[in-house]
Amino acid sequence: MLFDENIGFMPFDLGINLGMPNMEEKPMVQPTKNVLSSEEGFLRGNMYKDEFKPYKNYTYRKIEPLGKREKLLFEIMQYDFAINDLNLCLDLHPDDASLYQLFQKYVKLACDKYLEYGKLYGPLLLDETNGSTFNWISDPWPWNDKEDAKYV
Repeated sequence: MLFDENIGFMPFDLGINLGMPNMEEKPMVQPTKNVLSSEEGFLRGNMYKDEFKPYKNYTYRKIEPLGKREKLLFEIMQYDFAINDLNLCLDLHPDDASLYQLFQKYVKLACDKYLEYGKLYGPLLLDETNGSTFNWISDPWPWNDKEDAKYV
């Protein structure tokens, strides 16, 4: 929508030239046809096949987790990334049912991984603490090199 003081709100598609450069119209592409897996999208930095433009001849590397804890964290990060990127696409394509189903799938997978991580290693978020005491600080810090935590 665009606001004009004399007319009020008006949609963009009235055919009025507003001094904007003439943009070529591209055919509408179904976003779900170009969606990558959550892991591939996380490594590339976007969830769509045609959007990865490497700088010069550089490319991304596959991340190899060192243990079960790192593997769970990696899965949580990739699902969270997929959720955020698909959410942005759903803002532009709110009626795409298959894209919304994929979004819901990743939300469920992320919730399951958060619960699994919480049961094994403790909460990741402050609102996930349970019990009568605040035990966030009692977990090993990444630089303590306990278990397989080596993030710093």
